[in-house]
Amino acid sequence: MCSRYSLTSPPEAVRSYFRYQSPHVFPPRYNIAPTQPVGVVRILEGGPLAFTLVRWGLIPPWVKDPRTFATLINARAETAPEKPSFRGAFRHKRCLVPADGFYEWSGPVGAKRPHLIRPRAGGPMAFAGLFESWLGAEGSEIDTMAILTVAANGTVGTIHDRMPAILQPVDFDAWLDCRAVGVAAAHQLLRPAPDDLLDLIEVDPRLNNPRNEGAELQRPVPSGRLL
Repeated sequence: MCSRYSLTSPPEAVRSYFRYQSPHVFPPRYNIAPTQPVGVVRILEGGPLAFTLVRWGLIPPWVKDPRTFATLINARAETAPEKPSFRGAFRHKRCLVPADGFYEWSGPVGAKRPHLIRPRAGGPMAFAGLFESWLGAEGSEIDTMAILTVAANGTVGTIHDRMPAILQPVDFDAWLDCRAVGVAAAHQLLRPAPDDLLDLIEVDPRLNNPRNEGAELQRPVPSGRLL
């Protein structure tokens, strides 16, 4: 599961990594939580690659009232192509989710310890995502997304059994090109990241509150680095 992540890299670095042209400027965010507005990279209908804002928590188009629907923040890669909530998006609406870290927790209920998982080399990374557009009867529209997850690699597996599916730049075009690349080929791109790609670091417990924000949330606690 991925229920919190960060995007703190400069907009220019994110734009260069994902190769989109839209000149969006956004502040660093250290504690991104479900239902918040987030950026995704996708191919616009009949247009170029673009960075667009959506809400984290996918709402399938067949939902009658999103106020009574439990939004879907994650989709299991193993079953997403067949699940009614995700199969349409997996075929037609794949996206990339820019991030440079995500969080998992260890310890007992009431004393959960947050851990930052980030690229060992620093910089952005891309989660595989799915997006949808929900249309209301009165004309309202909500764009939403979910992050695909896979079995944890050796690093993340020390504290959790799932992790986001992280795509390498060489696979971006295939993942995004829903017309030329079918479900089976896209599904093959979803696999655990190499064990040496990520660092896992115990960080400030104030991260537990999704209302908290700021660089201090990623400050390692004493002896908090796990190899």
